[in-house]
Amino acid sequence: MDTNTNTLHDVYINHTAAVLPNAPVDNEHMEAVLGMAGEVPSRVRKRILSSNGIVSRHYAIDPVTRKATHSCAELAAEAVRALFAQGVDAQAVGVLACGTSYPDQTMPGHGAMVHGLLGDAARPYDMVSTAGVCVAGMAALKYAYQALRCGDHSEAVVCAAETASAMMRKEVFAAETDAKKAADFRPELAFEKDFLRWMLSDGAGAWHLSHTPRSGSLKIRWLDLVSYAHEQPVCMYAGGDWVEGQWRGWKTFTPAEREALSVMSVKQDVKLLNEHIIAYTVEKALARSVARHGLKPEDVDYFLPHYSSAFFRDKVAAGLRNIGFAIPDEKWFTNLPAKGNTGSASIFIMLDEFVRSRTLTPGQTVLCYVPESGRFSSSFMLLEAV
Repeated sequence: MDTNTNTLHDVYINHTAAVLPNAPVDNEHMEAVLGMAGEVPSRVRKRILSSNGIVSRHYAIDPVTRKATHSCAELAAEAVRALFAQGVDAQAVGVLACGTSYPDQTMPGHGAMVHGLLGDAARPYDMVSTAGVCVAGMAALKYAYQALRCGDHSEAVVCAAETASAMMRKEVFAAETDAKKAADFRPELAFEKDFLRWMLSDGAGAWHLSHTPRSGSLKIRWLDLVSYAHEQPVCMYAGGDWVEGQWRGWKTFTPAEREALSVMSVKQDVKLLNEHIIAYTVEKALARSVARHGLKPEDVDYFLPHYSSAFFRDKVAAGLRNIGFAIPDEKWFTNLPAKGNTGSASIFIMLDEFVRSRTLTPGQTVLCYVPESGRFSSSFMLLEAV
C-alpha cells in the first residue's frame, strides 16, 4: 500500500534473508577455483590469508570450469525471493532498492535487472540502483528508509549483492600476463590486484522494511552516510586506473589498453587504505553521528562491524577508543571467517545470521558500521529491538 502524508513514520526491518552461492571454498582450494594468473602461484596468497582471518567463502562460479553459476542480479533476485518465501507480500511492497559494487553491466541499472528477474511475482516498483563499493548497500537502504519514513510508501525491499569472483578469475588477467611473458617478465600481478583476489567473495542479502513491526522486528533509529571524497583520492577501484599520476576512467583507454592493463579488474591502494581507513570511516564518521544523535557507548548492546579483514579488527577497536567510544569485545558480532568479505552485501548477510542466532529483548540496540575505501565513505546505523 502506498501512502502520502506529512507525518514521519517509524521504519522497521521485519524480515532478512541471505544467499551464498555454491559450496564453501576453503583457503587451500581458492587458487584452484580462481585459477593461477599467468599460470604461476601467487606469492602473496598465504600472507594475505594468514592476516585476513577468512577460512571459508563462496563463489558464484563453477569450481572446475570457472564459468559463472549466477550473475550479480540473479543472486540479488534470489535473496529477494527468499523474503517472499518468508511471507513478504510482493504486491504490497512499494520500493525495490538494490545496491552493488560491481553490476553485471553499465546499463541498464542493476535494480532494473533485479526487478526484471522477479517476473510475475513483482509489480511496478519505485526502483533505485545504488553504486559505490561497500556503502552501496547502505545507500540503497537509506533510499528505502527515507521513502517509508516520509510516507511515500509503507513497505520496501532492499538488497545488496556481489559477484567479485567474476573479475578475479585467471582469465580476466590473461592478456596482461601473456604480455608480460612475451616481454620476458615474470607474469605476476601487481600487489594491488593480487591482494584483492584473496580478500573478496560472493553473496547477497535482502531486508524487508515496513511501517508495521512484527515479533522480532528491528526499528531503524537512525542511519547516517558520509563521504570524505573531497579530502582523499581514489583508493579502491575498477573500470579505471592511475596513469602518470592522473586518474583515468575506462572510456579513455583503448580496448587493447583495457585488456593489457586489466583496467576492469578490482584494485586497491593498500598503503592509502592503511593510512586513512580508520581515521575517516571510524573516528571522523562516528564522531559525526555521536554529535548528531547524542549516542553514548553504554547505549550500544551489540556492535556489527563490517571490516574486510581480521587485520583491521584491533584497528577499529583502537579508533573507537580514540574518540572515547570503546565497545567491549563481547558486544561485537561478525561472520567474516566463515562467510568472507562480500562487500556491500556483508552487513545484510551479517545481520541475517545475527538475528537468527540471538534472541533480543525489547529496547536492546545494535550499532552497524560499514566503511568504504573507494574514496573513503562510511555508514553507521542504530537499530532497536521491539
